[in-house]
Amino acid sequence: MRTPSSHSGTIHRSRRGRPRTMRRVFLLGGLGLALAAAAGATTLYYLDDAGITPRSLGPYVERRSEGHNSVFESIGQATSRWLVGADRGNQPLRAQGWSGRVGMQASSYAAGVPDGQVVLVSDGDGLLRAIAAAQPGQVITLMPGSYQVNRTVEVARPGHAGAPIVVRADKAGSVHLALNTIEGFKVSAPYWRFENLSLQGVCSDGCEHAFHVVGNAHHFAAVNNLMVDFNAHVKVNAEQGRFPDHGLLESNTLRNTSIRVTTSSVTPVDVVAASHWVIRRNLISDFIKGASDGVSYGAFVKGAGSNNLLEQNVVLCEDRLRGAPGQRVGLSLGGGGTGREFCRDGRCITEQEDSTLRANLVASCSDDGIYLNAAARSKLIHNTLVDTGGITVRFATSSAKIDGNLVDGIIRSRDNGIVHMGDNRYSSAARLYAGSHPQRALFRDPLDFDFRWREPVERRMAASDAVPDLCGPARADKPRYGAFDDFGGCLAASPSSP
Repeated sequence: MRTPSSHSGTIHRSRRGRPRTMRRVFLLGGLGLALAAAAGATTLYYLDDAGITPRSLGPYVERRSEGHNSVFESIGQATSRWLVGADRGNQPLRAQGWSGRVGMQASSYAAGVPDGQVVLVSDGDGLLRAIAAAQPGQVITLMPGSYQVNRTVEVARPGHAGAPIVVRADKAGSVHLALNTIEGFKVSAPYWRFENLSLQGVCSDGCEHAFHVVGNAHHFAAVNNLMVDFNAHVKVNAEQGRFPDHGLLESNTLRNTSIRVTTSSVTPVDVVAASHWVIRRNLISDFIKGASDGVSYGAFVKGAGSNNLLEQNVVLCEDRLRGAPGQRVGLSLGGGGTGREFCRDGRCITEQEDSTLRANLVASCSDDGIYLNAAARSKLIHNTLVDTGGITVRFATSSAKIDGNLVDGIIRSRDNGIVHMGDNRYSSAARLYAGSHPQRALFRDPLDFDFRWREPVERRMAASDAVPDLCGPARADKPRYGAFDDFGGCLAASPSSP
């Protein structure tokens, strides 16, 4: 039988032991939290240093969790959603129906040739005959209406420098060409110009190109056209040792109405082994590849070409089409690389040299906004990137001057790419993991495609290179960072509504 004193002693020892136990628990808990915080900080430092963004890590985690038990897969999917949401935001950018001073415009482009050289066409067969018999200086004018084209139109008769051959509609959007053929127009002769046309691929198994520009088709031009539902709306490549240089793509709208289920390249502007092209003021959107590797680009130039210029374009990787898996890149010098047999020099030691991307707006991309692959002596000047993976300069054969850009994301070198960093505004990967987007916050309502400034923003002391304005006639002497000084100018036009 216990005595009161022994009972009291037992209680006394218990009271003395509890604080010690609690101190140990708190100490171990604090140590665990400190270790977890240190591990998290170390991981975040590594991800930031390696330039791994949440939008790229999330899908990787989800893929790695596939094939395991359902709990593990659910954790992988939830982690991916959290990472991508932190980077891209919980609401997608809504550009649907946006129209402005970029892409096909209601104002028609005059051909600037005498009326006596006009050849009128009113049906598909007449178009084929006119093109087959075309002479330098002729203007093949399609009467308003719809035309069905069931075989590739071979464009093989040459124009001249002072007398190009023009195929056009008098009014933008008044002529609709339904192309039920893998390639719409195959252009193999120089000095042809197509303008004010609406072209749509209607192939049951998927149309490849609206225009395939090959070989001797130098000085090709496509201006103020609408091209819808192709894998590569404009495809350019060498043929028989000749190269279709000095091309122009200006003020075109290129998009798709559905995901492209194909193993072919899905790239609305696909230029291989050609040089001295100007790709300007085009609206490029919805180029989602739903098969094979799932990788697609808005536009690239590659294949050992040089001196190509991509400027004042608006590229929306996802606009009307959203949420599909895959990697969508905005603009690229070098693309995914080129097989040697397709390279201009037969080697492709560099995919691109002395080419420039400037004053472009790239948005809503699941992967990089701008990607350089073996692109030497490149210039990336005054571009605006919103909701993209940022800018990547990859491989030791890539070098880039990067100046004046406004990047809602990171700028990184990968695999020893050489970056000559100028004066830019961009984020760190660490901020993206925290869901912080200071560059995006500069705009009034970027999710609703309103890129007017929320409040006056800083100007640069001076631009190192002369650069155009996406939305205005000229840049100020002390320009703002990115593609435009005032986005309101991009809203002032009266475009057609393709």
